[in-house]
Amino acid sequence: MMTLFDELTWRQLVQDYTPDLPRHLTEHHPLTVYAGFDPTAPSLHVGNLLPLLTLVRFQRAGHRPIALAGGGTGLIGDPSGKTAERPLLDADTIAANVQAIERLLSRFLDFSGTNAACLVNNLEWLGHLPLLTFLRETGKHFSINMMLGKESVRRRLETGISYTEFSYMLLQARDYLELYDRYDCTLQIGGSDQWGNITAGIELIRRLRGSSVHGLTMPLITKADGTKFGKTEQGAVWLTDDRTSPYEFYQFWFNTEDASVINYLKAFTFLSAAEIADLEAAVATAPEKREAQRSLAAAVTEFVHGAAGLRTALAATNILFGGDPITDIDADTLLAVFHDAPSTEVPAALFADDGALPSDLAVAARLVSSKSEARRLIEGGGLYFNNQRVESVHARITRERLIGGQYGVLRKGARTYHLLRVVGTP
Repeated sequence: MMTLFDELTWRQLVQDYTPDLPRHLTEHHPLTVYAGFDPTAPSLHVGNLLPLLTLVRFQRAGHRPIALAGGGTGLIGDPSGKTAERPLLDADTIAANVQAIERLLSRFLDFSGTNAACLVNNLEWLGHLPLLTFLRETGKHFSINMMLGKESVRRRLETGISYTEFSYMLLQARDYLELYDRYDCTLQIGGSDQWGNITAGIELIRRLRGSSVHGLTMPLITKADGTKFGKTEQGAVWLTDDRTSPYEFYQFWFNTEDASVINYLKAFTFLSAAEIADLEAAVATAPEKREAQRSLAAAVTEFVHGAAGLRTALAATNILFGGDPITDIDADTLLAVFHDAPSTEVPAALFADDGALPSDLAVAARLVSSKSEARRLIEGGGLYFNNQRVESVHARITRERLIGGQYGVLRKGARTYHLLRVVGTP
């Protein structure tokens, strides 16, 4: 029977930790643990999933999680992991981002029961902390030499770091002190770039309260080739469907290379060791079936977007790769599926009366050069509308068959897709 620390280690979620943490986890149950989330955008991205999932793992093990939205520290900017100064966001933007992130976090943590999760915003205490009080009660306990030795600061010395970002470490240390005083929080977790900030908080609590508290960081996740995890050609992969659709989210995980998929299954899912061992064997014996990638994509998509989001993602995947008819799908998902496909605007007048002739649509989309070529394509069974074969050159496509009243997909042969955008009035 693995302890929680054993499981975190097996899942490769442990990089740095205070020496007594394994014993602390065993002897103090339940304990209160927190992770902070920066409100630099009105959503979180897959890079935030590790600390979020780890909070969930602690809660499922019986501990109490605190999710901290940095409404105060977000006004300053965390230099950790950055090579240049962050642009400062205004207070209204930060406040709106905090609200959006709090709504998102509330989808993943359980706010009921004896170990109910807690959401906090550090603006509550940092926003009213007088400067002189902060310098006397917090700044007095940190030497410049010590702060310069922290990686988050040291890496910025060549490119430059402002006093504003230099002070971030002390503000995060103050967060840990406040949560210790208010909630008896004795463990902070975060990404590996947060170790310097976490140990600053540990030291502040030791000096001011004479207590020993703990820290744990998770390793930086990279792709098999060492490149940054969580980026695509379209940019960051977000956790809200208004920025990354469930289909795009599913495809991000499904496209994981064989060399990384088992590590990702350990880190990003709640599958058991036995289940992951079976999938590891499948990768070794039949990698072309991509069973591990399918399980990874399904598990993470369902965790983030729920069962309905997974159904949407699978339906969209089957449309594009399985040839399923395009019927029960919303316009946003359709556009996400076919964002790389060529598109053409066609006048709504084509759909007047009895509907549009598929040959006219094929010519408008330049899938064929003439109506006679379109007729030959249809007669040969090679033209599809919304993945349903056009059976006759005399068939009509009515506006009711458009997705969202505006979109349709023509397909020539097996894989040549073209998106139609109907504009104007009939």
